[in-house]
Amino acid sequence: MGGMEPSQLKRVKELEEELSRLKRMYTELSMENDAMKAVIQKKWGA
Repeated sequence: MGGMEPSQLKRVKELEEELSRLKRMYTELSMENDAMKAVIQKKWGA
C-alpha cells in the first residue's frame, strides 16, 4: 500500500481486523439461525 502514511496503514490494518471479526460473527450467527430453523421445522412441521 505504497504512498500511505503510517497512521493510515495502521487504520487499514485495524479495519481489516474488524472486518474479519464481523465476517466470523456473521458466519456463526448464520449457522445458529439455520439450526434454529431446522428445529422449528421439525417441531411444527413448517
